[in-house]
Amino acid sequence: MELLPIFMMFVLSYFIGSIPWGWVVVKLFTGKDVRAMGSGRTGGTNVMRAAGFFAGLLTAGLDVGKGLASGWIADALLPGNVWAKVLAAVIALLASTHSIFNIERDETGHIHLRGGAGGATGLGGAMALWPLSFLVIFPVAALVFAFVGYASVTTISIAVVSVILFAVRAIAVDAPWQYIVYGILALLIVLYALRPNLKRLREGTERVVGLRAYYLKHGNQH
Repeated sequence: MELLPIFMMFVLSYFIGSIPWGWVVVKLFTGKDVRAMGSGRTGGTNVMRAAGFFAGLLTAGLDVGKGLASGWIADALLPGNVWAKVLAAVIALLASTHSIFNIERDETGHIHLRGGAGGATGLGGAMALWPLSFLVIFPVAALVFAFVGYASVTTISIAVVSVILFAVRAIAVDAPWQYIVYGILALLIVLYALRPNLKRLREGTERVVGLRAYYLKHGNQH
């Protein structure tokens, strides 16, 4: 296997995964910097808070596209290589949570790469491996978002369902077992990205969204 296609796959997957579509969308819609608003993330949920439902939906769609693009890159550079598609999808997801376009220095002087929580790009990565995964993962994630009411738990559910789905397919229809590795790595990446949210979940201070937020808001008015 030549090293140049592998190198190009890594670079292109990371570059495309790093594109901060949320920053672009909010800048176009409002002229503001989404990184200075809400959670500071560039994912669809924070964009929705900053610029409205359509802006958030557009951002989520573009972020799904980053995951899908990783599969196209792998197919173009290393056709038929299952590991290449898995690694490209993982790299795109990692780039979406740690974007080279979103470098910041914290109060201690350490440099960090920020991005979104990775949910939409994680879904896109799963779709790059098996397009019909959308029909399983998206409905589950939508139900979690609406009724559990935490965007962070929704993001985690995408990775968890990916692991289960790819494991079932590997056993039932002899699908590539390497896809399970994608699900596991995706879960680890989003859990790491969501560390502040997990802390707030433990403390009971995580922001509520979806139908649960609507019920809590309007239920308290009666």
